[in-house]
Amino acid sequence: MTTTTRQPSGSLTPLAVPLLAGGLVMVALGVYGRVHTPTGFAVGPAGFSAALPMKAWLTTGAFVLAFVQVISALSMWGKLGISIPPAVHRWSGRLAFLLTIPVAFHCLYALGLQYDVPRVLAHSLLGCFFYGLLTAKLLALPKRGLPGWSLPVLGGLTFTLLVGLWLTSSFWFFTTIGLKV
Repeated sequence: MTTTTRQPSGSLTPLAVPLLAGGLVMVALGVYGRVHTPTGFAVGPAGFSAALPMKAWLTTGAFVLAFVQVISALSMWGKLGISIPPAVHRWSGRLAFLLTIPVAFHCLYALGLQYDVPRVLAHSLLGCFFYGLLTAKLLALPKRGLPGWSLPVLGGLTFTLLVGLWLTSSFWFFTTIGLKV
């Protein structure tokens, strides 16, 4: 006779692997960004005048889609009184993630994790935390038996980190350099 141990609904155990994986991603990005010798260039700005405007606008696109994520999540959880199809949430998240990839690649490969300027240090750390937390959130999505608060908290923290990334990069760029394309 075999017995299986079932975790009670709302147990923190299903969060262990996603949080551990997210922590490993966060640390790996930080270590890579610190030990990698920055190249000064990474991806072509494809339609933009330079890498900084590309990063500012792509991050702004992800920032706007993050608001779509919050509104569609609130709708899915029945908090708005309106129905937004779940596909809107899934696709806005996918697109936001895709917009951040060239930005993150450029930041890590061309610039590395920098700590000489407080804004840049905050931005570097926020980026590592963002991808770590996003990893944890995506790995937690298919898990059964999660506490009811876990996905809203992981999603809210991911949103908060993206807002911080936008403030320390795009907002800084647009207010310091201007609205360049």
